[in-house]
Parts: sequence; C-alpha cells; structure tokens
Amino acid sequence: MLNWIKWLVLGAIALVVLALGGVYMALHLSLPTLDGNHASSRITAPATLARDNMGHAVINAQDKFDAAYALGFAHGQDRFFQMDLQRRSASGRLAEWVGDVALEIDKNARFHQFSKRAVKVFDSLPLTQKQLLVSYSHGVNAALDEYTVPPFEYIAAGLTLSPWQPTDSILVAYSMYLDLQGGQIEIDLARTALKETYGTPLYNFITQPSRYQAALDGSELALYHADVPPYPILPEPTSSESTPSEPVSPEPSSTDSVSGGDNIHSVAPITTEISLQTYNAEELPDIGSNNWAVTGNLTTTGSGLLANDMHLGLRVPIIWYRTQLNYKDAPRATISEAYQSPDVSGVSSSVTSVSVTGVSLPGLPGVIVGTNNKVAWGFTNANLDNLDWIALADDTPTQMVDEVIVSKEVSHTYTLELSEYGPVKHVNGKRYALNWVAHHPFAVNLAIVNLGTANTVDDAIEVGKDIAIPTQNMVIVDDSGSAAWLPGGAVMNREQASFTAIDENTITPTAPTRTTNLPVVKNPSSNRIWTANARVISADDVARLGDGGYALGARGQQIRDRLFEKDTFNENDFYAIQLDNHAQFLLPWQQLLSGLLLNDNIEFKADLAYLRKWGECACEDSVGYTLVKHFRKEVVSQLFGKILTSIDNQGVQSRSLLRGIEPAVWQLIHTQPDSWLPEGTESFDDLLVDAYRRAKHTLLDEYSPIEANMEDLRWGSVNALTVKHPFSKQIPFVGHKLNMDTVEGFGDTYMPAVQSATFGASERFFVSPGHLDDAILTLPGAQSGHPLSPFFKTGFSDYATQAATPLLPGKIIHLRQWYPKDEG
Repeated sequence: MLNWIKWLVLGAIALVVLALGGVYMALHLSLPTLDGNHASSRITAPATLARDNMGHAVINAQDKFDAAYALGFAHGQDRFFQMDLQRRSASGRLAEWVGDVALEIDKNARFHQFSKRAVKVFDSLPLTQKQLLVSYSHGVNAALDEYTVPPFEYIAAGLTLSPWQPTDSILVAYSMYLDLQGGQIEIDLARTALKETYGTPLYNFITQPSRYQAALDGSELALYHADVPPYPILPEPTSSESTPSEPVSPEPSSTDSVSGGDNIHSVAPITTEISLQTYNAEELPDIGSNNWAVTGNLTTTGSGLLANDMHLGLRVPIIWYRTQLNYKDAPRATISEAYQSPDVSGVSSSVTSVSVTGVSLPGLPGVIVGTNNKVAWGFTNANLDNLDWIALADDTPTQMVDEVIVSKEVSHTYTLELSEYGPVKHVNGKRYALNWVAHHPFAVNLAIVNLGTANTVDDAIEVGKDIAIPTQNMVIVDDSGSAAWLPGGAVMNREQASFTAIDENTITPTAPTRTTNLPVVKNPSSNRIWTANARVISADDVARLGDGGYALGARGQQIRDRLFEKDTFNENDFYAIQLDNHAQFLLPWQQLLSGLLLNDNIEFKADLAYLRKWGECACEDSVGYTLVKHFRKEVVSQLFGKILTSIDNQGVQSRSLLRGIEPAVWQLIHTQPDSWLPEGTESFDDLLVDAYRRAKHTLLDEYSPIEANMEDLRWGSVNALTVKHPFSKQIPFVGHKLNMDTVEGFGDTYMPAVQSATFGASERFFVSPGHLDDAILTLPGAQSGHPLSPFFKTGFSDYATQAATPLLPGKIIHLRQWYPKDEG
C-alpha cells in the first residue's frame, strides 16, 4: 500500500515536471530569432536590424520605407501582443478574446466607430504615408510568419494570432486619443450635469480658476471673488440610478487605477486591465506629463536643452520602445510643400542621411519623441478643448445602427444612435451628440516622421503644424540654441470653445475643419519654456481654444520656479528637476493639520511628531507626508463627495471636476459656512479633525491591520511602485517572476516627480542636439515582452535607482540582415 502511494506521488510529480518542461520548451520556441541573413521581396535595398545589450533596435536602411519595414519587424518580434491589445481596444473587439466580461468595454469603443474611421483616414493620407503603413505592416507580418510557436501571451491566454493591417496602425493612434483625450469626453458632460443640476453659482464656485497658474506669457485668469453658495439640495436618486455606499474619493488609493494608465487590478485575465488602460475616467488630479527647455543662452554648449517625461500607466512591457532609425531621405524645399506632395522624390533633387534616436510606439512607424542631433522634440498632453457635446432638439432626426459584437460566449447586437453631428448619448432624458476631433479624417496622419529631416526649430515648427495626433504641448530645441513651444496635433477650428454642452441651434452648417491659427512661442526673453498639462496658452486664447481638463498648475509652477533658480543647465540638472519631490503643494495642508491636532495633543502626540519631521517631500521614509496627503483626500471627499456622486448617478463621470477643486476647498475652509457642515457636525474644525481620523484609520486598516503601527505608513511603502505584467496573477507559482522588482515610492501628484503605485514617468529624456553622448533616456522597463528574452527586464534597474541610461545604443550583439529577393 505504501509503495503504491509512493509511486502515485512520484508519478504525479513527474507529470508536473513534464508539463512544466513542455511549457518551458514552448516558451523557448516562441523566442524570436535575433540573428541571420534573409531575403525579402518587401524591401528595395539591403537593410539591417541590430540590437545592443539592452535590446535597443538600431535600424539601417536605404530609405524610410525599408526602415519602416525593419521597425515593424522589430515591433512584431518584441511587442506584438501589446499592439494587438491596442487595435482591439480601439475597435471594440476584446470580447472575441475574453468573452462577455469585455462587452461594455467593446460597446464604449464601438460608440466611436474607429474601425470605419480608420479606413477613411487611410484613404485620405498622402501616398507616401500610405506606403509607410504598408511597409510597416509587411515587416510586422514577416515577424509573425517566423513563429513556429506564438508569442508567450498567446500561449498563456490560449489566443490566436491575426495579421497586421495598415489600418491597424491608425487604430493604435485612436487608442492614444482615448488615453489622452478620453477625459475631455467626460468633463464637458460633467460640467453640463453640474450646471443643470445645481445652477450657475455652484458651477462657478466648483470650477473657479486657482492661483496655480503658469502660462508661458505669465497671463492669469481672473480669480473667483463671489461668496460661497449654500450647500445644494441633492436630487433624489431615481430607480435607474445607483447609489454608492460611500462618497467619491478625490484620488485613487495606491491600489486604484488611473486614466491613461496600463494598470492591472483584475479578477479575470486580460479584460480588467484593458478596460482600465483605455476607458476608466477616474483620473488622479494632476497626473500628466512634464517637458521643459532652455535656449543656448543658458547652456555651456550653446545648444538648446530639452527635458521630456510623459507620465502614463506603467506595466510590463512598457509602452515605449527604444529605437534608432538610419536611412536616406529627400529633404523638403519646405515641409508644408512636401507634406502636400504625394511623391516626396519630386520635392528635392538631393538626398540626405537621417539618424533619429528616441522612442517609438509599437504599432506605428517612426520615432515619437527623440532627436536627429540637429533638433530634439518632446510632448505633453496640451488639454486644449477638442470636442463639443451638442444638445439635440426633440425633433432632430437620428438613425439607429446595429453593431455586432462577437464574444467568446455568444454574439451581441449593440444599437448605436447616430446624428449628423456624431454618435448620441442619453443623459437625464436628453440627447447629446459628440463632435470630437478624433471622429474626423484630419485627426490622424504620419507627418511626425518628417521631424527626422528637420534641421532647425523653424523646420520642426512647420512639421508640428502638420502633425495629426492628440493635441500635444510640443517643445523643440536645436543645436544652434533655439527653443520653441506650440500645440502640435489636430485642433478643431472654432471661434468659440465650449465648456458645457451647446445647443444645436448654435451650430454653423459647415463641415468641421482643422485650425491653422495656433500660437507659437519661440526663444522667449526668459530663455525658458515649460509645460505640465496645465494652461500654457495665453489667457486671451482660452475663449477660443478652451479648457479640456487642464491640470491645476501646481506642478507647472514648481518646474517654472526650478528653472529660474539657475542660469546654466546641463542634462543632470534637468534630471534633478524631474526628480523634484518637494511637497510645495501640500505645505498649507500640513500647516492646517498640525494646527488642528495641537488642540488635542494627548490623542495626537505621535501624529504631531510625524508631521513635524515630514521632510516637506514625498520621500520614502516620510510618514507625515502620507498623513497629510490622505487628510486632504478625505476632506475633499467629505465636502464634495455627495455632490459628485449625484453627478455620477446621472450617467456621467464627475472625477474630472476634481482637477480644479483646490480653490473651492480652501474657500470653504477659510469661510466655514454652516450650510456645508454634515448633519451632526458642529464646526468646521470638527469636520476637519474627523476627516483626519477617518483617513488615518483607513490607512492603518489597509497597511497595518494587526499592529496598527504608524511606521507602516511610510510613504515609500504606501506608494510603492509595482510595475506588473497583466498575467502575473493568473500564472501560479512563477507568475510573480513576470513583474519588475517593487520599488519604494518616490514622488506623488502635484510635483515634478509624479509617481503612484502603477503610474509615473514612462520615459526620462534629457538631450541637447549636437551633444548626444551626454543625452539620457531612462525607461521603466525593457524592450521585449517575452519573459525568457535577455531584454525582458534590462534597463529597469536604472529607472528604479534614478540612474542615467545613455540615449545612444551601445555595442551591437545581435544582427538581422535582409537583402532584396530576386524575383527572377
């Protein structure tokens, strides 16, 4: 009997070992081939794809079309699953993979009809750009054809591969529209609901401008000087409305998700992660990106100097891909002339060598942020208003269109209502049509690749005026010392921007167009340029260009102030600004909380000690910072939570309104109107102290539930950076190996060093054209999404330790070569 049990156990172990061995063998077989010579009918001249010890893709080709082919091949080898997710999330085809759990996500995507729009965009592109997308897709599919076993993610999830189409790259661009402008879709409806539900006085109070303003021209919007309106009478929930059991929070906790992020906190494989990265409108206030620059007057080399760090959700693999493209190209007589020409070869008779280094986005050809050693460029989300919700009249005709959503379980019919202005949403019995720049053919093009041939800031400005991407703060420097800013990307042409929904009878009967009248700032007298998702445009331009959800401005002010602390800068000086985690924004909150707790020194003796030594920074060892931050969060929740919840109950997302809530909060604290006190609360001091108690106990319940030890509330632990793979929780025993090492939290919102548990700088880029040996590009992860690849984690340690990774590739260790295939 014992022998029988022994052999049974040994047999089971053997089966497990064999199964694991089979999985490992399959994973090993799915590794891409990084070396070798191959013939291809898709290229016109010899081309190479080299990789250094970080996996940095270095491409040499005869022209940009062959370079696009090689880049598509590299993306297909290292990041195809990422690309596949992007095209499926934008087209509303996730349920095909994961079933009905993704049904609502797919409905949200189908609302925008991006699959149909991608075809129209492709048809409208210049011939050169069509050829780039075709060459790129050929490269991607050549990589897929080499697989004898599909990439790791397809094995783990039991999914199938499908070829890449040229229009899929346009879907990737649309996925970025959803990430970067999705909040604009919500904020106009949230403002509308707020105004219609509670009236103009409360609307003006909650949306008032703040003292945190850092426009490039120094202009300021007039501050709010009216009295605090009385606390409103909340509407009764209807039977169709949901009533959350707790007030809305102004910021997600360390385990919440944020918009634009690739955050994973899922109960089912893949799906929750996808929904969060694209459609979750619960944004952290002031989570956006930074870029800034100085002219050559403030550098020792005389060249301009640029910093760029785009803040996005962090996961494995990361969003960006290290790329260097080397090819020949015909320079344009003028950039605009070449853009209009379907054949660039006719623009100029000379040919120049192009070398562009930076980051590409898997799914698209070209370098998104980078430098050609003459010019360098970077982006942050501009937040200009790029959409209108149009309130339709009762008799306005619409049509119903049925969309079939194929699911793993069963197919579903989604009925979409369309008007002449755009797709229609019903809110509180009213119909609103969405006119969004992303819905028009001029929203997407590949003009960004023309930055490779720009020799000066002026050249790059002309390219920036042609670029069609989600509107960005484009900051440019060149090797002669110039620096400039402009809104780069597609902007709707309107005489007046909308802040709430507009009536149909105010619409002019003309087709939407793209504006050509955009501001440019070049070589300002201060020699400094900065952006951080807050208002950069002049106050005079706000009426025309609008407010699509600007960041508060505290971060922008802090960057601006740091730039005026010195008269000479280098790359390391810029890196130090990017890592600035000084808690300037929370200083008044720390002072307020300390004063409140002094009134009860016995209960709060330990708390006051932590507040005194908080360090005025989002530092790893600061318990005081954690207490102050969560105190503010709870105060905002108690004051505005029920109001915002009532807005959510109307079917819109109120969280975007929190980005500018700070001045209203402080006006309430200073004036302390009785009508804003919750029932049973005698004074504002009581409200504030009770808010602190709740915040503290909530923190202890989460981070120290047994010991209730306040030392466990160190900011480094509470805000620890956890860059995870979407499958890590679904794979037993070894799934955690897919994640990056956990890093103690450093930074927060409202400061240059933006970081939450799954969100932060997706790249740290510092460059001076003409001096690339000193340039820095540090990324929060590596090139490959394959766990057995040597390039799966390489580079993350530099990010975690805040080291400077060189921009330029190192010694080449792998080489793929292609030769034109002899058709004879």
